[in-house]
Amino acid sequence: MNFLIIIFLVILGIVLLLIEVTILPGITVAGVGSFLVLVYSVYLAFTSYGSLVGFLTLAFVLIVSPLLVYYFFKGKAGKSMVLNTVITGVANEINPEKVKVGDIGVTIGRLAPMGKIKVNDEVVEVRSTGAFVNPGEKVKIISIEKSLVTVEPLNL
Repeated sequence: MNFLIIIFLVILGIVLLLIEVTILPGITVAGVGSFLVLVYSVYLAFTSYGSLVGFLTLAFVLIVSPLLVYYFFKGKAGKSMVLNTVITGVANEINPEKVKVGDIGVTIGRLAPMGKIKVNDEVVEVRSTGAFVNPGEKVKIISIEKSLVTVEPLNL
């Protein structure tokens, strides 16, 4: 009778472990319950059947449980839970042919100190040198580093 209880506890522990990993990630009742049920099943095997069965149960729990989780995620059901999207876009991509250092643009909104300007029929997100710039004022591009454009206000 104890043999069936041990098998039931091991299966229950593995099911709770799969629930913990897939449905309720983090340390939840399913994870703690899985740990406790698996530990109790190993304890019951040691006390009921001795060292040989206890160590076999322990080895089964320590080897099969991680393998089941691994193969679950490698199978069809697990692949639908894993995000495989690759992001290929970039933020604030600057066209170097249209936007150059020294170009003059007009602020669309307030630069405080970030905002947008229109330069050479392109709308570009920029950073001012620290000063707040009101909408509709002319600014000059003083540097371009990757996607960061720095401008300063023109005092005309």
